[in-house]
Amino acid sequence: MWNPRFACGVALVLVFLCGAAVGALIMDFGVHNRTSPPAFDTPQGRAAFFDRMNRELKLTPAQSEQMRSILTDFWDYYRTVLSDGKSRIEQILNDDQRRKFERILQERQRPY
Repeated sequence: MWNPRFACGVALVLVFLCGAAVGALIMDFGVHNRTSPPAFDTPQGRAAFFDRMNRELKLTPAQSEQMRSILTDFWDYYRTVLSDGKSRIEQILNDDQRRKFERILQERQRPY
């Protein structure tokens, strides 16, 4: 006969391991990425933001075209500022620090 405490402990461990396995499978298939919105500065993020503005503000066709133009200008400006900031930071770093900085930026761009 099994000790009830031992049987309960084994059951708890098995439930935990099953949950961990299911969680790992879900993460491996990328299901978690589908639940979060796309990054703001990606084409998908831009389209999603524009669609939301268009839908929620109920823009007229003329307003919609102007909104697209303004948002495109904003995103271009955003990219320019990021690029300029990156190059200015790289100018003050030594070679080793630049490599580490690049690694940090690459880690930041990985999907979660």
